[in-house]
Amino acid sequence: MQAPFVTSIPSTRLISCLLAVIVSTSGTAAGAIYRGRIVDADTGQPLAARVYLRSTAGQWLFVTSDDPRGSALPYEEQWVPMPGSVEKHTTVSAHPFRIDLPPGEYELEIERGKEYLPVRHRIIMTAESRDETLRLTRWMDIAARGWYSGETHVHRRIAELPNVMLAEDLNVAFPVTFWTVRSDKAPDLQPSPLRRQGPSPFGPREDVGPHPIVLDGTHVILPRNTEYEVFSVDGRQHTLGAIFLLNHRTVFAATAPPIAPIADQARSEGALLDLDKHSWPWSMMLVPVAKVDLFELSNNSVWRTQFGFKNLPAPLPDWMHVERESPQAMTEWGWLNYGFEIYYALLNCGFRLAPTAGTASGVHPVPLGYSRVYVHTGETFELGAWLQGLRAGRSFVTTGPMLLATVDGEQPGHVFSLTDGDQRTVTVAIESVSEQPVSQIQILVNGSVVDDITPELTRTHAGAWQAVIHRPVQINGTSWLAVRSIEPRGGGRRRFAHTGPWHYSCRGQPMIPRREQVAYFVALMEAEIARNKGILTPAALAEFEQARDVYLELLSRAK
Repeated sequence: MQAPFVTSIPSTRLISCLLAVIVSTSGTAAGAIYRGRIVDADTGQPLAARVYLRSTAGQWLFVTSDDPRGSALPYEEQWVPMPGSVEKHTTVSAHPFRIDLPPGEYELEIERGKEYLPVRHRIIMTAESRDETLRLTRWMDIAARGWYSGETHVHRRIAELPNVMLAEDLNVAFPVTFWTVRSDKAPDLQPSPLRRQGPSPFGPREDVGPHPIVLDGTHVILPRNTEYEVFSVDGRQHTLGAIFLLNHRTVFAATAPPIAPIADQARSEGALLDLDKHSWPWSMMLVPVAKVDLFELSNNSVWRTQFGFKNLPAPLPDWMHVERESPQAMTEWGWLNYGFEIYYALLNCGFRLAPTAGTASGVHPVPLGYSRVYVHTGETFELGAWLQGLRAGRSFVTTGPMLLATVDGEQPGHVFSLTDGDQRTVTVAIESVSEQPVSQIQILVNGSVVDDITPELTRTHAGAWQAVIHRPVQINGTSWLAVRSIEPRGGGRRRFAHTGPWHYSCRGQPMIPRREQVAYFVALMEAEIARNKGILTPAALAEFEQARDVYLELLSRAK
């Protein structure tokens, strides 16, 4: 991969946009001033972070920066069908913040990405102003181990990202800058009707350049990304779904569907194609036809607040073992397992998809980077190596725990060559580090759990929970292997980490799919062909027929 051309900030245009959007108000009557200074507990260095502040009466409050060089960006999103699914916070730069607070009691929470313990603090205000230093303890420095984070489904404005990425310590972001929700409209810079975070800082004719925007040595914005999210076809309400073109060069003028010519153009420009959600009607068509690169193991339905997307999108087969709270409603863990099982089935079909994560922060009630993918680049961060690692699956996805694993000394994404009929015993080395104790670490081969480990945990000097495990695993012919961990949280919720797959390739021996999995994909395509007849053009309908035929061929050799 060629070394990317980069644009560093500050730049006049970006700073003007930033000043236009970074405004906030406390929303309270005048009172005494509360000032907070967030620092690293070990080094004393100032930190950018995410601040939650609420009165005991339940009113959400937003802080401002107490330094003219600083910034404070309020964020307010609520999932309307669920009044409790609320995300209201302020991301603050590494400068003191302030707010006027009338006398009373307040709940303050401070978080920073995934690697710091949260601070939860009760403020009792009197008529006198108050200054506090708030110390965040780092329980994991994963960059020191060569891993750097990103997410591939970002709806924050480019002008917001210098503030938010540093507050979340998210190393790479792919903001959606071109977007369409209609089959008869090409993606453009105008905000979708789904976006609720204020007007676009860019005019309708103003282009977003293709070059990376470097915030500092380890934080980069890749600004040219396109989302095709089709909810209407020729003016008629008809949902197909979404696909992301990440880090392309030119502006796309084509409409979709059909999608294959767009995917071919994106790939010719070195772009990555990201499958947004496995549950969209066209998702299982996109995999063989658009040849997508990335699969979001944690997507925009996974939030810090209450889980919102409970309804089953369609009847699900028993082999998925999806956890439900009722016959028609999934739990959050059920939704995640639904995605895992689709991912495993696609890998079993021979599609070498790499895992990724996205939040849709900007339109959903979730912080940027709440779900994220960590990619291994080695001793230093280098954008080209990070992108190559993302494509190869040299990564793990997490909503909380850190999961470092190798197989025979190789990182995830490695492809091992086997001779015909080769059986091999490999060594899986696992290091799990987590804020709360993980209850299970599982090794999977071809989607089946072959070792379900209850780990022996020790405490690190920073208070995290650590397990170090070595396990032998037998590989028989062309296969794949992955590791995942589960971290229970309150209310029956779970956080997880999941590695990219290691592949074992035997010459002339393709993956043998599971019959029930491929039959499910065939049935999905048959149903979509019937649903889309008379609505899609012949060229668009032919893509579903092409996908069905691919799955039928796989079915002919499935077991």
